[in-house]
Amino acid sequence: MDDDEPGSTGAAAIQAVAMLRAVIDGRTYESVAADFGITRTAVERRVKAVAIRLCREVGIEGMNDGATAFVRRLRERRAAILHALERFEPVAGHTPREDRVVSADEIARAVLRIRGRSAQPARDVALFYTLFVTGARPLEIVRLRLRDYLQAGGEVRRESELPASASISGKSRPLYFASRKLDDALDAYLAERVARGHGIADGVAFRGLDPDSPLFLSATGEGFRITQYDAEGRRRCLCRPILETYRKLFRYAELEWATPLSIRRTVVARLYDRGADEEQVGLVLGISERSAVREQFPRARPSMATLVQELV
Repeated sequence: MDDDEPGSTGAAAIQAVAMLRAVIDGRTYESVAADFGITRTAVERRVKAVAIRLCREVGIEGMNDGATAFVRRLRERRAAILHALERFEPVAGHTPREDRVVSADEIARAVLRIRGRSAQPARDVALFYTLFVTGARPLEIVRLRLRDYLQAGGEVRRESELPASASISGKSRPLYFASRKLDDALDAYLAERVARGHGIADGVAFRGLDPDSPLFLSATGEGFRITQYDAEGRRRCLCRPILETYRKLFRYAELEWATPLSIRRTVVARLYDRGADEEQVGLVLGISERSAVREQFPRARPSMATLVQELV
């Protein structure tokens, strides 16, 4: 799993609470999805989103944010969740900042703050930019290999591919590294890796680095640890260290409200502004259905007053 939780407002927030109640009562995501006429994935996302809000805004005895990723843990804490729901206001407690688009000026200021506050500024600035440039999820980013970014001669692979083994969906998709700012950040980070001897190889190919090593490494020079677990009969993956790293980066950047999902919203907004349609947005983000793109990332619609003003 990753940290992609949609914000909840109005009727959607109330529906999410109803879905959470059904799931902790033992209903499967599939059966709840059938009741509401949406996909299983959408139900899972909404249930976990409202559970996280419940943890943060009210508190659930015996649970933290990380535990909400496991349906078994939610059911084990059913009584505590029901108690917390009695004090929860799903609509009034929502802050619209999660749906904000991060401006270019905010990104520039955020990078300066990360450089000044992080213990690993080269890596962390590159991690921060990678969210905005690729639209990839944190788990997908830690699964990237050096060869996904570089060609053997050391040049950037502008039009690359996120391998099926790295994708959350299990399907490969195009991956674009088309940002000079990310180039500069990764140039500095990869040079630092060579200097520290992290993931190096013999020869000069791939800038002297092992092409099969992760693109991003932890402070110890190893890949970020990914944990596997079973959920509803399916094998899932979770990378707590990268989620915690991004939380720290948003805190350093003074964007405490930000999440990987809100950054994806910024990516989508930029794509829409450049004329992308829902199919193209889905291709970048790894969402196969247009309806899912519309549901998760609705295009901003102008008011009728704006549309009809000064038509001639």
